[in-house]
Amino acid sequence: MSYNILADYNARNHPDLYRDVPWDAMRWDSRRRLIIREIRHWDPDLVCLQEVDRFQDIAAGIKSRGYEGIFQRRTGDTRDGCAMFWKSKRLHLLEEDSIDFSEFDLRNNVAQICVFELNGAHKLVLGNIHVLFNPKRGDVKLGQIRLLTEKANALAEKWDKIPIVLAGDFNSTPDSAIYKFLTTMKLNISLHDRRQLSGLDSSGFDLYELCSSLKYQWSDEEVRNATGYSNIMVAEHPLKLSSSYANLKGNSNNRDLHGEPLATSFHKKFLGTVDYLWYTHGLECSKVLDTFPIGVLRRTRCLPTREIGSDHLPIIAEFAFTEDDSEKDDDPEQEVRTGQHVYLSSDGESR
Repeated sequence: MSYNILADYNARNHPDLYRDVPWDAMRWDSRRRLIIREIRHWDPDLVCLQEVDRFQDIAAGIKSRGYEGIFQRRTGDTRDGCAMFWKSKRLHLLEEDSIDFSEFDLRNNVAQICVFELNGAHKLVLGNIHVLFNPKRGDVKLGQIRLLTEKANALAEKWDKIPIVLAGDFNSTPDSAIYKFLTTMKLNISLHDRRQLSGLDSSGFDLYELCSSLKYQWSDEEVRNATGYSNIMVAEHPLKLSSSYANLKGNSNNRDLHGEPLATSFHKKFLGTVDYLWYTHGLECSKVLDTFPIGVLRRTRCLPTREIGSDHLPIIAEFAFTEDDSEKDDDPEQEVRTGQHVYLSSDGESR
């Protein structure tokens, strides 16, 4: 499960986003109960939460279900951060790491990167990130995502090229250049305006598409943020990623052209998708949880509600470890054998 739970601190400090939300639905005690109920209901093996400022409240609410957890707070004056929880009877934490993006002059966001072992056999890297929200700072968003993929890849290599899952709020829409960067592994930033990279706010910038004389010029600092180098205009990352939702057929009325949910977040200024579960070779996505239809969300007028505890919806995927030796054989005439599957699911032992 990946779930941006809306930090209590942020909810209280941005009332303009939640004008249509009943006052009692915004109270933390009410939202905490709903968030904990959501986690307990789906009972996932692994939970990645973003915008967490009351870690102990969540940890206490799900401890009886066998969860252990870790928290990484953002730097600066902010109070929230990212949290991971896992079923300790099935999963063992082998290595814990994090990224403080302020150390790279990429704002004060953070990411978690951990190595888990399932039932003493299969291992995976799990990354959890809350990418910078600012719609106009696509250079910083790219830099944060690039560093996450590099760090996750390094850990996967260290543990014998184990598979990777990246979860989180990427604050970028499926039709954005940043989504393309995640799926194609590279992006020529010279072809884009950094203020439009995330797809969150394209209003007012049509002029840049219509008039080439006003093409956006990247500064050396922005180029360095995005690519890691001030003289290289192509941002790259090392992972061949697949999107859990995009790779599985779902309700066509509730999916966009990419196969992603039409909306995973809804407040006064935004209705759309920014949350994803990405994975690499060595895993297969066998099931996802469909989100609410867009019409249902619109009728709420705004999230949270008295039934939904955040302005985001949880996204959930079930993965299988694949063991397909046929991919190691270069002989095309060799009989292809069916891969064995070991599932991460909470309805019993791995199988």
